[in-house]
Amino acid sequence: MKITFLGGVGTVTGSKYLLEHEGHRVLVDCGLFQGFKQLRLRNWAALPVDPKSIDCVLLTHAHLDHSGYLPLLVKRGFRGKAFCTDATRDLCGILLPDSGHLQEQDAEFANRHRYSKHHPALPLYTTEDAEKSLHSLRSVPFHKAVPVIPGVEARFLRAGHILGAAMIEVTWNGQKLLFSGDLGRPVDPTMLPPEIVSGADALLIESTYGNRKHNGANAEDAIADAIDRAASRGGTVVIPAFAVGRSQTLLLHLYRLKKAKRIPELPIFFDSPMAINATEIFQKHKSDHKLSAEEMRAAFSSVQYVHTPDESKALDHMAMPKVIVSAAGMATGGRVLHHLRTYAPDRRSIILFSGFQAGGTRGAVMLGGAPSIRIHGHEIPVEAEVRNLDMLSAHADADEILAWLKNFEKPPRNTLVVHGEPEASDTLRRRIEDELGWNCTVPAYRDEFELP
Repeated sequence: MKITFLGGVGTVTGSKYLLEHEGHRVLVDCGLFQGFKQLRLRNWAALPVDPKSIDCVLLTHAHLDHSGYLPLLVKRGFRGKAFCTDATRDLCGILLPDSGHLQEQDAEFANRHRYSKHHPALPLYTTEDAEKSLHSLRSVPFHKAVPVIPGVEARFLRAGHILGAAMIEVTWNGQKLLFSGDLGRPVDPTMLPPEIVSGADALLIESTYGNRKHNGANAEDAIADAIDRAASRGGTVVIPAFAVGRSQTLLLHLYRLKKAKRIPELPIFFDSPMAINATEIFQKHKSDHKLSAEEMRAAFSSVQYVHTPDESKALDHMAMPKVIVSAAGMATGGRVLHHLRTYAPDRRSIILFSGFQAGGTRGAVMLGGAPSIRIHGHEIPVEAEVRNLDMLSAHADADEILAWLKNFEKPPRNTLVVHGEPEASDTLRRRIEDELGWNCTVPAYRDEFELP
């Protein structure tokens, strides 16, 4: 059996792992590349394999770096089924069409303002493409071994991380392969911990935080401090937040802070239609997270929801101190870009990121201290204070990954470290080899690995 790494190596985006055996092909994850231009260009290039030749897709979860290429795969000829958990299917139902809509908007904006090098600028795929791809999705329950093609079974295990996120155990040719997906944290305010796994013949383990330990500071203390500081000088706190997972956790923390009267009485706006829809899905899948129905109702009703573009634009003309929670979490697109154009140049305001920022994204650039960021063809000065709530990360850190791996009763024959930037992946590789004594490899883009 052969694995080809078509993404999710050397980067935390674009996850795609192709399994091949005896003329059959299974693609585990189908993600978009994000961040650096040289990565994003891979989205436009043809896959090294014909999409028509892929028998099925297995999705670990709904984040676009794991699912966002599916509309293009279908557009280019894939006709198989894409298996995922029930919550992942529901979330893809909003995330993928929204992705297509944003790409159409960006192309239209670029053409109207003539800042693209391409004439005309085109979307990678459209809303219609994304909606068509949803017909390929098939939801499966956690823990049940499901035949996905003849001779191949997949079992989805809880990974934590976000609603519906799974590790996927693939049994094929007498071998058991485990794909960690994005591994959640053992203690999280909203999500259940990743399930314990006792073994596998081969393991693909993510390494987003493979070279670091999470900040142990209290998230609510950090949020309260930022809001107090900005409000005291008449500024606004803009929180770029991932629509799925991070936004709901932030609403919970903001609700608790308001209830305890730890932050000033000021308006809090939730400005992301997709995140609003995701919050409704969160309430539907009660068994996939920790929150009670009562706490969800209270937390999710404690902010002002912003639905229309005009309502969103009006926020940038309101002079009073306020909090705006808006997607996307790495400032790669969405309504938050318009808020950054207004508030990044404002010294009174604070831009408060809420987790990992992939290299090349605006979030990473701003946290790196850049004096300006490029938005819609314009250089926007960054005068606002920029912070990061890295303790809110939904990924296990290096110590937490090692602790999870120690539950294996015997080492996998092959451990492949993926989904991390180069330093993070190699650091985790060394720790796994040194502390566990396992055979461990960091593959590169388009590497092929033969499983004995």
